[in-house]
Amino acid sequence: MASSSSSSSSSHKNRPSVSTLFFLTLFLLSAFLFIFFFRNRDPALTLRSDLLLLHPPPLSIHVHPPNNTQTQPETETEPEAESAVATPTDTDTDTKISVDNTDDTQAESDAQDENTVNGSNGDNDSSDTDDEVGAVKKQLDCDLYSGTWVKDEGNYPIYKPSSCPYVDEAYDCQANGRKDSDYTKWRWKPHGCDLPRFSPTDFLKRLRGKRLMLVGDSMNRNQFESILCMLREGLQDKTKMYEIHGYKITKGRGYFVFKFEDYNCTVEFVRSHFLVREGVRVKAQGGSNPTLSIDRIDKTFRRWKKADILVFNTGHWWTHGKTARGVNYYKEGDQLYPKFDAVEAYRRAIKTWAKWIDHNINPKKQIVYYRGYSSAHFRGGDWDSGGSCNGEIEPVLSGSILDNYPLKMKIVEEAIQGMKFPVTLLNVTRMTNFRKDGHPSVYGRNVTGLKRVSTRRQDCSHWCLPGVPDAWNELIYANLVLQQANSRS
Repeated sequence: MASSSSSSSSSHKNRPSVSTLFFLTLFLLSAFLFIFFFRNRDPALTLRSDLLLLHPPPLSIHVHPPNNTQTQPETETEPEAESAVATPTDTDTDTKISVDNTDDTQAESDAQDENTVNGSNGDNDSSDTDDEVGAVKKQLDCDLYSGTWVKDEGNYPIYKPSSCPYVDEAYDCQANGRKDSDYTKWRWKPHGCDLPRFSPTDFLKRLRGKRLMLVGDSMNRNQFESILCMLREGLQDKTKMYEIHGYKITKGRGYFVFKFEDYNCTVEFVRSHFLVREGVRVKAQGGSNPTLSIDRIDKTFRRWKKADILVFNTGHWWTHGKTARGVNYYKEGDQLYPKFDAVEAYRRAIKTWAKWIDHNINPKKQIVYYRGYSSAHFRGGDWDSGGSCNGEIEPVLSGSILDNYPLKMKIVEEAIQGMKFPVTLLNVTRMTNFRKDGHPSVYGRNVTGLKRVSTRRQDCSHWCLPGVPDAWNELIYANLVLQQANSRS
């Protein structure tokens, strides 16, 4: 009995009291209400935290290439397809340039620069946007190559005469002693619209990570030097633009690559007089003579394939003696023609070029321009027979010369119209008809130290810089701007 009483007393002690149960229940109820209240106030809070813990953001690591670029040995092997843009050395072997198109910091910087270029503070003004759209539509409907030259002393030239180190002596007319300067102050004005105002900074942004290549004769080298000088105006630190091999531009060298370090892009020149293959025939009796294979593309074609934007030209060399005569000069396959018409040879050569473009250039990744024939202005002869143009200080404003349109241009137009690839024709022929004042004439070499200037041989084909080729590059810029605007609209 005593044992039973003791057991009962112990079990009563182990049981929780009513007050303990009450407070425990109250605590659990409070905790439940607390959790329920905060989850309903911000149901996504815990979810966001969980996602951040389970899926942390990836780290962006940008590896920048070393500044020094080494020249690689010459090789004829075709490079493998690369996602990175390649900058060539003086050979066909390329050095890679790292391109990062996903850098948010750079994108933000570009957006800020774009606002500065456009004179905007970044606010979206609907009336301004409507005006811009209207202007773009007007320009898209406008023939950029039909117009006139207007004097614009406030905005031209785009770069000062003799200020650009990339103009070689043959085109540096002011340094060579030319006294007048009005020829530098003309702006090309299409009928019915204006070209977009040239912005070297914006142009460089559009070239970021890309290769712009001019392929052709000395007229394209004239244009190449012009575009280098124009783009140079957009650089704060001009030491970040340089020829990657250290070459100085001269007539004797046929390949140049200028790198714009801050934009990871290059502007290049490849010499190709005819766009088809030059060769040499060894005669049985000894000696040799030049030939031109009008059915084979020029041997520099490997470099063309690597460019993002290409600007081609040919024309002036087709009027030279051996090319014009066509005696034992033109070839197709293994056949050397004893006599062949130069115009027909030109037609077939342009078709060879057009066919090569159609089969080798990708319209989704590359842009091709063909820059039309540039007019010469010789009086009393030709380039090799006493023709002259010295003393011309004003453009031609009227007369039959303004309507001149050579057969070469009609042949080019026909070829481009028959192509699959959408080549843009920069039809500068008529705009150059006006500019008899723009040639070096006797100022193709330095005559400042001479008592008497020789007028025996004058250059009335090429152009002083700054000058007419600047307008050709403004047309390239205008096409890039309008093409992008059209794709967005």
